[in-house]
Amino acid sequence: MKIRYYGHACFSLEEKGETLLFDPFLNNNPYSPVKASQVKASYILVTHGHDDHFGDAWEIAEKNKATIITTVEVAKYYDKKGIDFQRMNIGGEGKFAFGKVKFTQAIHGAGVPGGIACGFIVDFFGKMIYFAGDTGLFGDMRLIGELNQLDLAFLPIGGHFTMGIDDAVVATNFLQAKKVIPMHYNTWPVIAADPQVFQEKVKSNTNSECIIIAIGEEKDF
Repeated sequence: MKIRYYGHACFSLEEKGETLLFDPFLNNNPYSPVKASQVKASYILVTHGHDDHFGDAWEIAEKNKATIITTVEVAKYYDKKGIDFQRMNIGGEGKFAFGKVKFTQAIHGAGVPGGIACGFIVDFFGKMIYFAGDTGLFGDMRLIGELNQLDLAFLPIGGHFTMGIDDAVVATNFLQAKKVIPMHYNTWPVIAADPQVFQEKVKSNTNSECIIIAIGEEKDF
């Protein structure tokens, strides 16, 4: 599996001809190494309707004939003729060509009227991945870890709008994922955070390994 980081909370996972893209925010992100027109995706997973997460999902889906996987309210709010949406909600699970996606809660605003934010547990060709989305720390992260043998977790560390480094370390302990990748930091001064500090705290206080991916970098997992 190849993982690429596009900045903020946008990552792609690629394996066996399928590409998952999470929370694409590219065209208006000054740190993104690419524009939306340059990105390929089979499925686009969107945690909520804020511009820095739904961002360029429409354009990418239209260009690639990709399916947007998101909540019912976000799909309804952004619905557009010709775009394929897979609508689910918290606790729901869907089967796809690559495996499964289950929706989890996230403690955050939805960005659309009447909606809620979410995270995802993704079975991607047998690898178990938790993508927290924008969220504060919550106790049921421990339950997510108990019910799923997680290979990888993506966690926000920037604070202000989401949990910061210290809460993300607690979340890492709750989840017990083999590896954790920080996200949602340094896009703006208000969410400035040092991923190296997070990495050291994960090493000292958890059984997980923290992997830092630079913007534009691709890693094999």
